[in-house]
Amino acid sequence: MPEESHENVPSRQRRRFEGISSRAYEHPADRSALVALRKLSGFDTVFKALSGLLPERSLRLLFLSDSVRVSDAQFAHLNVMLRDACYILDLEKVPPMYVNQDPQPNAMCIGLDEPIIVVTTGLVELLDEEEMRAVIGHEVGHALSGHSVYRTILLFLTSLALRVAWIPLGNLAIMAIVTALREWFRKSELSADRAGLLVGQDLKASMRGLMKIAGGNHLHEMNVDAFLAQAEEYEAGGDLRDSVLKILNVMPRSHPFTTVRAAELKKWAESRDYQRIMDGHYPRRDEDGDTSVTDSFRQSASSYATDVKNSKDPLMKLVSDIAGGAGDLGGRVRRGFGGFATGGGGASSSSPQDQPPTDRPDDESPNGSNGRP
Repeated sequence: MPEESHENVPSRQRRRFEGISSRAYEHPADRSALVALRKLSGFDTVFKALSGLLPERSLRLLFLSDSVRVSDAQFAHLNVMLRDACYILDLEKVPPMYVNQDPQPNAMCIGLDEPIIVVTTGLVELLDEEEMRAVIGHEVGHALSGHSVYRTILLFLTSLALRVAWIPLGNLAIMAIVTALREWFRKSELSADRAGLLVGQDLKASMRGLMKIAGGNHLHEMNVDAFLAQAEEYEAGGDLRDSVLKILNVMPRSHPFTTVRAAELKKWAESRDYQRIMDGHYPRRDEDGDTSVTDSFRQSASSYATDVKNSKDPLMKLVSDIAGGAGDLGGRVRRGFGGFATGGGGASSSSPQDQPPTDRPDDESPNGSNGRP
């Protein structure tokens, strides 16, 4: 697809962020990984050399031959949104975008040399214009950050893990890498949600889009405050068993859970960082070479520490208490697991006050689909 200029982009009542660096909106854990990778000498060369091993060329041909490429002649309204998103984030080259026939609402940005964006018909039919604008901004944010490179590698390694499953320890080694990549990618999704908000500059539209992805096209039946309350209940509810189940549920996923994404985006939209960007104070792309890997990792570590300290999750509260030198660790663990440790195996019994109410069923929800924009 030939490069498109930004000429004739419709004037919008939206702020443009000229020369903005992706560091402005990236989650600290995402940013530290990207800064470190960008500092590796020859990193881009190595992965471009690997491009022959990855299915990128095949995917490009597949979408070109069996999907509809967005342009002035096809899905023109999406093309306007795409060019507008690139204009707002000052992405010089507009990536090709395709609409793929799939009832599952989904979007992705992949590619090593040049990113391509793919949205499904399920997503196009589900979202209104402003909600779709946020999603396209989300994918353009992936492109600006360079996430498409690592997403392509993740797709390749996941496929490779299935092929080498019969080799002793081969699958284990690859899955360890895949698990680490998924953890990073979940944070990159939070970054891209922020980019989508910078493009749409309409928090309500971003929240509506996430609600529809979770609950379908029944917006009249949903409520933003109640949806966010689910995220609060998810984080704070249950005992240590539920905390472990949360970890197991999220590990296979490439995206955070939708209620969690909504809560994280709302928190960022209310932060000073977001307001500073909207006021025109943000890191510039031409300063990226001066960023410090050490400072980025320090910010990432600080972010994780703050998350643990402020978390209402039972396991995270226990970790925070241990780090703070809290006493009665054994009693805390027994209470956290609801007496599970004393249910068999001859462990010493606990007192009644150590037992939580037993009329609450465990919430063991399925992992859910990873196909999320």
